[in-house]
Amino acid sequence: MGKSSLYEAFAQVGKGLANAKRLELLDLLAQGERSVESLADAADLGVTSTSNHLQVLKQAGLVTTRRQGTKIFYRLAGTDVAALWALVRGVASEHLAEVDRTWTTYRGAEDTEQVTRQELLNRIAERSVTVIDVRPQEEYAAGHIPGALSIPLDELADRLKDLPADSTIVAYCRGAYCVLAHQAVRALEAHGHRAVRLEDGMLEWRLADLPVSA
Repeated sequence: MGKSSLYEAFAQVGKGLANAKRLELLDLLAQGERSVESLADAADLGVTSTSNHLQVLKQAGLVTTRRQGTKIFYRLAGTDVAALWALVRGVASEHLAEVDRTWTTYRGAEDTEQVTRQELLNRIAERSVTVIDVRPQEEYAAGHIPGALSIPLDELADRLKDLPADSTIVAYCRGAYCVLAHQAVRALEAHGHRAVRLEDGMLEWRLADLPVSA
């Protein structure tokens, strides 16, 4: 045992992060606890592949589990893991030009207006906006911005009537690299609503230690 063993231990975390699908699973778990089956569906993976990836993350100390009946639920091992994921994204964006190029292609045109977290808090206090959470309902139930309405993106077209015509709508989703809020704002504007999006999302909201309702 010595220096090499120490660095091998550190490398376990790197191994956990060194796969695109495992990073996607971490991104999903940053929204809240989920079952293996739910993660497999959200990440478009088979259940066996998902379980294998989760085992690597568990061995790296990045996730923990609990059993409920026959189901196993996973969650991040701590807030520091969510912060690590946000840091990985930030470092990649800062030093790899392909990140921003790929994000631009994935997101589409930068044609939606955004507000900062502080601006949103101010507008909520003034009661001048309607906030909608366009993530899947399961993620909303795990924690959301207080007062936000759960309107998953795939339900938005059918629920436009639930939204006030005379209020600015603020949409938010998972985080800075989530396209759901962009798509929601475009859809809302196409139907005549005044709409903007939160500049990032629930991951950053939690990391900023802002209020969360469940």
